Amino acid sequence: MTTLLTGGTGFVGAAVLRCLMEAGHNVRALVRPNSNRLNLSGINCEIATGDLTEPESLRRAVRGCEAVFHVAADYRIWVPDRAKMNRVNVQGTVDLIRAAAEAGVSRIVYTSSVATLRLNDNGLPANEESHAELSDIIGAYKQSKFLAEQEVKRLVADTGIPVIVVKPTAPFGPGDVKPTPTGRLVLEAVSGRMPAYVNTGLNVVHVDDVAAGHLLAYEKGIVGETYILGGENRTLQWILETVAELTGQRPPQIRLPHWFVTPIAYISASVARIKGSGEPMITVDGVRMARKLMYFSIEKARRELGYSPRPAVEALRDEIEWFYEHGYVAQKKNKKYSA
Repeated sequence: MTTLLTGGTGFVGAAVLRCLMEAGHNVRALVRPNSNRLNLSGINCEIATGDLTEPESLRRAVRGCEAVFHVAADYRIWVPDRAKMNRVNVQGTVDLIRAAAEAGVSRIVYTSSVATLRLNDNGLPANEESHAELSDIIGAYKQSKFLAEQEVKRLVADTGIPVIVVKPTAPFGPGDVKPTPTGRLVLEAVSGRMPAYVNTGLNVVHVDDVAAGHLLAYEKGIVGETYILGGENRTLQWILETVAELTGQRPPQIRLPHWFVTPIAYISASVARIKGSGEPMITVDGVRMARKLMYFSIEKARRELGYSPRPAVEALRDEIEWFYEHGYVAQKKNKKYSA
């Protein structure tokens, strides 16, 4: 059986690739011509050159496949051009799923995001039934994932295309090549460039557990259903204190109010636009999102899929180790670990 995977060079996609290969799938990875292929090193999979913005390349890639795992996405918190992101995340998803349906694919796992759910004002974990409206969603990336998921659900309802939707939370672990926004958070903390923080919370999960959840969704998930793939709900303070403990450093002691950080984010965004390259040090959308605890429940995935993630500390430890091993940050001599 041939399985098409998109996003195999990326963070979550590479973890899914490893998981599929270990499970015995013959994987065909859709890879853009200019992609960084570090995460493909040592992996014996078929490569199909293509792009989500090129429908014909998707039709070629999916030909002869029985399964599709669509993990690829343009994942950035700050984007100067929303249209380009939507072209990849929304229209690219529609084009791929249509191509898969035309090719007779029997099962598709689509990687959405918990960003499409409505957070609770009281800080209690949201679940798969926490439905949101577009107006609830903050930021270009999250809005693009919301719109893409709406299109996927419409295709399932109208045509019966066999799609299962999974929603990762905040993954950490090995293979964060770019790195992602969560990876940059860890890098800044490890490098000692985060003297202060704001009060917020994330659901921390090991990227390999997210990958295992994808395979479980493929094997046990119900077509048309969605499953949150997460780990432990943790405050940003806990994350930074854990990173500090794992690296033998002193955690940041200053907690800044959101109102203080907001104008800094606007200034940072203005500087980035003037420069015309790079991302702001702090994004306005990031500060807005941090006003709520981004906590989620994984009980549905536990109950229906048998999903069982490892402790959050292991995700942070493995990400730090990977950054050390690949030269993203210099390893300090006083490093220590705790589990």
